[in-house]
Amino acid sequence: MMDFLKIPENATSKSIFEDAKKYMPGGVNSPVRAFKSVGLSPVFIESADGSKVYDIEGREYIDYVGSWGPMILGHNDPVVKQAVFETAEKGLSFGACNHLEVKLAELICDNVKHVEMIRMVNSGTEAVMSCIRAARGFTGRNKIVKFEGCYHGHSDALLVKAGSGAMTFGEPNSGGVTKGAVEDTLLARYNDIESVKKLFADNRGEIACIIVEPVAANMGLVLPEKGFLESLREVCDENGALLIFDEVITGFRLGFGGAAEYFGVTPDLVTYGKIIGGGMPVGAYGGRRDVMSLVSPLGPVYQAGTLSGNPIAMAAGITMLTQLLNNPYIYEELAAKCKYFVDSLRELTDFEVVGIGSLACVFHQTSSVKNYNDALKSDTESFSKAFKILLENGIYMGPSQFESIFFSTAITDEDITKTIDVFKNIFCK
Repeated sequence: MMDFLKIPENATSKSIFEDAKKYMPGGVNSPVRAFKSVGLSPVFIESADGSKVYDIEGREYIDYVGSWGPMILGHNDPVVKQAVFETAEKGLSFGACNHLEVKLAELICDNVKHVEMIRMVNSGTEAVMSCIRAARGFTGRNKIVKFEGCYHGHSDALLVKAGSGAMTFGEPNSGGVTKGAVEDTLLARYNDIESVKKLFADNRGEIACIIVEPVAANMGLVLPEKGFLESLREVCDENGALLIFDEVITGFRLGFGGAAEYFGVTPDLVTYGKIIGGGMPVGAYGGRRDVMSLVSPLGPVYQAGTLSGNPIAMAAGITMLTQLLNNPYIYEELAAKCKYFVDSLRELTDFEVVGIGSLACVFHQTSSVKNYNDALKSDTESFSKAFKILLENGIYMGPSQFESIFFSTAITDEDITKTIDVFKNIFCK
């Protein structure tokens, strides 16, 4: 083993975190990993297999994060791993065309009816940023509608919050983002179609698209109310705007056709993230052929990337998506596991427990959650206490009230039973 791969002698997660803070902002490369919202030091993961992750001190955890969604088959799936190894033998990156990117594109376009053409990129953030650019290029309009609490990556125009209300221009929600960058971003309230209609009425002929998480999975887990997504489709059709589904989380997880297939609502464009690469760094955007035909080099909407279509990520994605496509019972199995978990917790607590497909969330409040403002009413101190107990008992979940719980095929009935028993102790205290 190469020396740098070895864990330093007597190292702990805490000691490595102290070193990390000297060289990286906050000691992390993505903010939620810092465990700041739960008042703890982060766990440093050394390895993963099946339903488990292992920290550098050798502790085992049942993993309900799954690299934030893509590990739908569990960690270290042997078929995916073999495809990665065999592809890596041929080279790591070419910065040129390779046949695997064509095979993955064909696999998706042939089996997801609303994706006629697709472009591979390197992350969900890049996919969303590029997708919105394509929508603006197609419509010739500048303004976009997004929803409070829906996360679409960290590009400037999407890091906004409501000013005096959901129907005002956005204010920057991050340092380094100028007001000019968000002046064309309009904010609506999730599950409130009237807030959307008012934005279109006040900005006639100016809105290029609506972008939405069809299932909002970045403010906890908030489900679309009956008719909400259908109404978004109608509003876009009536106003000549495009409907974008951000399926970075729900794509290939709620079903092979994602939330669009699950709810029977067809978007014009869709974005995907790391799930299409089996967890490798990858993303994609696609949809209607007439819109995607405007993307360079066919059209004037420029977008490029040296690592786009990376052969190793493509191999992992092809292998994993093929397994999902050829074994549709997987989705039934995942949904059954999630439902058992959700139903069991509902018997234990009055907290709002939400689930759909293989996604779940425990809101630490007793009221139903329909939008971002509702989600913010959750007791984050109560969540932090619960998170600490879960972690101490070998249960690894997202370190924030506003993240979702992800199920994989590798999670066993025994894993779920242990998890429910820990929750039972939490709720009975």
